[in-house]
Amino acid sequence: MKETLIIALKTAGAELMKHFGTPQETTQKESQSSVVTKADLRSDALIVKLITDKFPQHNIISEEGGFINKHSKYTWIIDPLDGTSNFASAIPWFGVLIALFEDSSPLMGGAYLPVTDILYFAEKGKGAVKNGIPFSIDKNKRLKDSLVAFAVDFTDDEAELNKSLMIYKNLIISARNTRATNCLIDFLNVAEGKFGACINLFTRVWDISALGLIISEAGGVMKDANDRDVMYTFDEGITERNFPVMAGSESIIDEISKQVLQLKS
Repeated sequence: MKETLIIALKTAGAELMKHFGTPQETTQKESQSSVVTKADLRSDALIVKLITDKFPQHNIISEEGGFINKHSKYTWIIDPLDGTSNFASAIPWFGVLIALFEDSSPLMGGAYLPVTDILYFAEKGKGAVKNGIPFSIDKNKRLKDSLVAFAVDFTDDEAELNKSLMIYKNLIISARNTRATNCLIDFLNVAEGKFGACINLFTRVWDISALGLIISEAGGVMKDANDRDVMYTFDEGITERNFPVMAGSESIIDEISKQVLQLKS
């Protein structure tokens, strides 16, 4: 299964690079900040075929194809192009994400950045590697000394917008500074210790399932916006469920909970 996951990541990445930097026609999905290109669809089709040819009885959840439920204990979760808006604008901040779960627990996950040919991989209990070399999060960073990624998408919910602005204001006060690519790169920078943390209030299961395992195996944590473990339930509503998350070392997540989200005194 590991071999299939890595082949799928690299095959999809190669396909994306055929289209990157050329004019991209985008189609809006559920909101103005959610778009799809033909490259998304082509990448998705390639990954799904590679997996179903090898494991025809496994479930698949993909951003573009939805939930294919074969009632297996194994579920593949696919984001064929994370960072579509960046990709469509010829900005090299995008990649491919694939995770494999057994029931509701992650077994392995990978992230591929085709522009730089960098592949991140993690397997439960075996650590995280970058192009085969082990790496880990920086557990000694403090929030005040850290760059923190903060990403928020379009919303017409006034309460959600005000909450986002409050978090951003508190983050500016508490962290060294903020940065964001609004894609997988933010979380990978956390896993490598380049960013102290990442907060993203609008993610789907395919955005975070592989990254959560990579960060965990690198020694960090991913929590929901209430400072609880992220829980996955693979039911028919999984493709519509929003996952507001934060990731970093345990100590920085504790600081964010207190100073930024104001969940703790």
